[in-house]
Amino acid sequence: MYQPAIDIDAITAIDVHVHIEVDDHGHSSLPAPLEAAASKYFRTDGPRPAIEAVARYYRERRMAAVVFTVDARTQLRHPPLSSTEIARAAADHADVLIPFGSVDPRTGEAALEAAARLVEDEGVRGFKFHPTVQGFDPGDEQYAPLWALIARAGVPALFHTGQTGIGAGLPGGYGLRLGLSNPMRLDPIAADFPDLQIIMAHPSVPWQDEALSVATHKPNTWIDLSGWSPKYFPAELVRYANSILKHRVLFGTDYPLLTPDRWLRDVETTDLKPDVLPGIVKHNAARLLRLTE
Repeated sequence: MYQPAIDIDAITAIDVHVHIEVDDHGHSSLPAPLEAAASKYFRTDGPRPAIEAVARYYRERRMAAVVFTVDARTQLRHPPLSSTEIARAAADHADVLIPFGSVDPRTGEAALEAAARLVEDEGVRGFKFHPTVQGFDPGDEQYAPLWALIARAGVPALFHTGQTGIGAGLPGGYGLRLGLSNPMRLDPIAADFPDLQIIMAHPSVPWQDEALSVATHKPNTWIDLSGWSPKYFPAELVRYANSILKHRVLFGTDYPLLTPDRWLRDVETTDLKPDVLPGIVKHNAARLLRLTE
């Protein structure tokens, strides 16, 4: 069972958004057409490292990383990577890796059973959801039992928000619906489950104002800054990160699509204040993930 062994004083950053895209057997988290389209969209044909390589990569940089996959078996008709295997591999690298689980909300009772098992038996420290890729509306009442379970477990739920490159350029966008990832769809969850900590992933373009509205109104919501080079962050996001949301903004990359090296290099060109960056890069996540007292 995973138990964190991260020395907060020894690491320089906590990346809260790292994808495991292939397993040790070479199985990909996406069906081949989506994988090819994503590589074209993100202009990358780089390696998709398995979890052992991810651990080495972050250890070399004295960073910790939250690692996960996305279980979208219903929408994509594609077997997901195993969150159990990810959690067990993370347990072998507990000095740098923090496992989040993923379940397909559309599988109903099976999702509840899987989520409970991942928390109780594997020690996952949170859950990752992608409403567009998983094809569900997170604000729909039918998913309330899942949010209640995660809230009781005392771990955060991380949701993709905004535009996605998954499916981009394919006919009909592969049937994926962008509107499901409007951050305003998370507002009912934040309202009904005030003890559930909700991370809204990425600059939420084209709904950045909605994300800032939810985060300002609901103190159990957070924003991670993954998926974009910091030099492209919307000005309003930077303004809020420098001020009223500075304690609830998190460093994330979307690795392997964006590297922490590039993120940290590019952030130096932004108007993010030097005195807020330590919180964004490490301390806010350490508090959220209960890695510090």
